[in-house]
Amino acid sequence: MAAQSHHQTRQTQSSQPAQSAQSAQPDPWSGESAREVVVGAGALGPAEVVAVARHGAPVELGADAVEAMESSRAVIDALAEDPMPHYGVSTGFGALATTQVPVERRVQLQRSLVRSHAASSGAPMAVEVVRGLMLNRLATMATGRTGVRPEVARRYAALLNAGITPVVGEHGSLGCSGDLAPLSHCALAVMGEGEVFDAAGCRREAADALAEAGIEPVELVEKEGLALINGTDGMLGMLLMALADLERLARTADIAAALSIEALHGTDAVFAEDLHQLRPQPGQGESAANLRRMLADSALIQDAKHNGHRHTRVQDAYSMRCAPQVHGAVRATMAHARGVAEHELASAVDNPVVTVDGRVESNGNFHGAPVGYVLDFLAVAAADCASMAERRTDRMLDKNRSHGLPPFLADDPGVDSGHMIAQYTQAGIVSEMKRLAAPASVDSIPSSAMQEDHVSMGWSAGLKLRRAVEGLEQVLAIELLTAARGVDMREQIEGVGSGRSSTALGAVRAELRERVAGPDTDRFLAPEIAEAVELVRSGAFLAAAEKGLDAPLA
Repeated sequence: MAAQSHHQTRQTQSSQPAQSAQSAQPDPWSGESAREVVVGAGALGPAEVVAVARHGAPVELGADAVEAMESSRAVIDALAEDPMPHYGVSTGFGALATTQVPVERRVQLQRSLVRSHAASSGAPMAVEVVRGLMLNRLATMATGRTGVRPEVARRYAALLNAGITPVVGEHGSLGCSGDLAPLSHCALAVMGEGEVFDAAGCRREAADALAEAGIEPVELVEKEGLALINGTDGMLGMLLMALADLERLARTADIAAALSIEALHGTDAVFAEDLHQLRPQPGQGESAANLRRMLADSALIQDAKHNGHRHTRVQDAYSMRCAPQVHGAVRATMAHARGVAEHELASAVDNPVVTVDGRVESNGNFHGAPVGYVLDFLAVAAADCASMAERRTDRMLDKNRSHGLPPFLADDPGVDSGHMIAQYTQAGIVSEMKRLAAPASVDSIPSSAMQEDHVSMGWSAGLKLRRAVEGLEQVLAIELLTAARGVDMREQIEGVGSGRSSTALGAVRAELRERVAGPDTDRFLAPEIAEAVELVRSGAFLAAAEKGLDAPLA
């Protein structure tokens, strides 16, 4: 096939934040600071997976992993000589598990298994997803519980280090027995078959890319084909990368809420520490503390307290007053998801497995329900966070609720439309995110002649979550763009001069104004939204706020 450029998805294109966007405190889940990752017999850390998948960190197979694999391979080799049938070693698979395969046809059995299961369809998955898939499968091999030879694991490491990424279509996994089709495409590439993207992003035949990189294709033997395709590796990788993104976005949501509260002449009194101690929900106190700190030296907030701006309001709207409760619930959901991810990273998911005492046993550990549930749960949290952000944006555009701001933040209302349609865009994204919040994991569809009669749909939950995370980035960007304009116009209207924001929020506004001009007559708005999205995605807004505080946000 002729080489063609691979148009990577959003997460791959923008994986490296600009130097100016570096947070005051490195995120332990971001993976940005990791160097070489040693894949040993123990569990990988979340940041190590993200480092390899998203940031291209090299991998090395640990000596303990080689020893563990050699030990379990000896068990498989012994069973291969046994006249009694053993599933995955000397039999067919799935509904064909009772069919014994003679020795001389077992290499063909492995080859046929991988070829037939590499049956995905649709647009290619992002490079980072496939790299995460490969690394997680490599980590399971390294536990020594799958029975594969070390040379197979070394091939996976070699592909990762060479930047060779198998082409995997977005459809093909039911999340049980794990991510079968996606993992099969990876195994096919290691065999020197199928298609890959090379390090330059060109789509080409695997055989050619491997040859150019000096990587010898591997011929799979007993048990190895099955060991390479049974696992929750793809959905786990998507979970880990979504959590890395949401760590940034949860704090960015606090920044957006704080700036909107400034623009709307809100109050920071509701964020008092003792109020949140009355309801010690995990994450709520952190969000309230962030809001309290960012608004502490805001002249606009002080004006609202002391100069009569609040005489018509007893309380702020829920989208302002309850931000810590919602943003805190997002953090609590993330904490639960992190626990599931860490347990999964410590797992050896395969079927059958080689136990520590040398037995080869069938099991159901490949079922993706634990991961699928939290992928869905995070999509719910992301949708609700975005929904609240959109409500704050809409409030700033409504002259009846914005407390003195011009309609739609238009420079000349009637002639100009201001941010009217930016909110439409935001509302459309939020509506889609609500649909994406419908859980995939409650669905199941039987397969393999009813042998696999209940599946997790975890891969589908992962795809939805990636789309939801992207939506949350855009919604927060539009809120920040609108809130910054609102504060600018508030200062102009009230004749108080500039610099009325708090130090932290002033730094956020300054970061935006480096790329987007302040209020004026209507201009082409889409590029300004794109600039704001990039500032959210890169972490530049977060870094600016933390620099203004001279401390990290919680």
